[in-house]
Amino acid sequence: MNVNTARSPAQKASFVSPQLVKERKRDEWLALFADDAVVEDPVGPSLFDPTGKGHRGKAAIGRFYDTIIAVGGTFDFTMQASYPCGDECANVWVGRMTGADGKVTETPMVTIYKVNSEGRIVSLRAFWDSSRLQPKA
Repeated sequence: MNVNTARSPAQKASFVSPQLVKERKRDEWLALFADDAVVEDPVGPSLFDPTGKGHRGKAAIGRFYDTIIAVGGTFDFTMQASYPCGDECANVWVGRMTGADGKVTETPMVTIYKVNSEGRIVSLRAFWDSSRLQPKA
């Protein structure tokens, strides 16, 4: 599944977003979001978001990128299924992060993207359990 097979603007955004993260294209990734967007990654309270209210607005989403994504090693994502419905798309993934020490951590997840009428992301909700991260050699 890739951007060329996307069946809706939400599905297209959901395919492009992780690719830009993988490619470390911060500005292009931020450009996918509406000014008032919310990123919940993961949903609920976590080390990344102690209040569990999400990163609200582009400035906060940019800080999330700078403090979590930019320093988190390299990322890759394997999609298992994608379900576009209306202005939203739910994807089932396995995310892989390779740390500076070469250790690989795999994380099963579900992400739900919602876009506005312009195709900009207004909500990105990632469901994954950080307590179940499993390092692999």
